[in-house]
Amino acid sequence: MAYWYNVDRSKVEQDGETDPKANLLGPFDTEDEARNALQHAAEQTEAWDKSDKEWNDD
Repeated sequence: MAYWYNVDRSKVEQDGETDPKANLLGPFDTEDEARNALQHAAEQTEAWDKSDKEWNDD
């Protein structure tokens, strides 16, 4: 079963519970991973920004 983080509702949802028009992050394997979706997204964005800067500086 997959878990999703619903950004609109600020809560974790399971497959079959999600609104098809909702802003979702996922899928995640566990509820805990989904609960930390915003932190994970922020970390990924920071890493990509760093990579872009390094690419552009070369």
